Amino acid sequence: MIIAIVNQKGGCGKTTTAVNLSACLAARDTKTLLIDLDPQSNATLGLGIEVDKGRSIHRVLVDDKFSIAEAVYPTGVYNLDIIPATIMLSGADLDLANVMGRESVLKNKIGSLIERYDYILIDCAPSLSLLTVNALAAADEVLIPIQGHYYALEGMKLLFQTVNIVKSRLNYRLAILGILPTFYDGRTAISRDVLRGLRDYFGSRVLQTMIRVNSKLAEAPSANEPIHTYAPGSRGAMDYGKLADEILGKRQILNRQDAKIADEEKLSLETN
Repeated sequence: MIIAIVNQKGGCGKTTTAVNLSACLAARDTKTLLIDLDPQSNATLGLGIEVDKGRSIHRVLVDDKFSIAEAVYPTGVYNLDIIPATIMLSGADLDLANVMGRESVLKNKIGSLIERYDYILIDCAPSLSLLTVNALAAADEVLIPIQGHYYALEGMKLLFQTVNIVKSRLNYRLAILGILPTFYDGRTAISRDVLRGLRDYFGSRVLQTMIRVNSKLAEAPSANEPIHTYAPGSRGAMDYGKLADEILGKRQILNRQDAKIADEEKLSLETN
């Protein structure tokens, strides 16, 4: 399962979600890979990865002969690997401008890793750039973190338009995994109002899990640790643990539905 974590608005918790969700999935005995597709490289820095500039996601994208497997680094978290980013990634849009099929470079490379991991998470830059389109073209599902204030809602229409374009032209299987409310503070009317508005408008697309405001989430990257090891008793650790469980639960339901459909098709063939 490949999940792109996307929102063109900055400051909504994409990287925090990418790092902590991937670590919580790994802690639940799922082999997990995090791909840092943001030139700011915050996911890479937050996990304390020292990058050899010849082994990064940038080279994966621009060098046809470079295997994506060579860019995989282990992290200090059991079951969690990362493909790191460097500042070189900021020039990737220009590097890929004249490449045939430039929107699907990552999709074509990532296929060789699918059997090695249960989950692959892609941390996207805060833009709808060619890098983000590559992530959407490669992904099975999209997770959209959204901060609990009104300005955060403004870009949702454009993001959904982009997802629909990629789905129709590049990746027919792309689906919305869910909208994740972040920086939620139930003490404030604005957070409660925005959450209510999200649930009224988007319905079941809004996940049940909310990521509450928690200072430990901001501290954890300075220790090069995900929240569940840095502060396992914090609200941030509990919230991202719930998110991992909710996503795993959704996957189990879909797997059962797929198995039921397969059994019905088999029975139909045998009957005919």
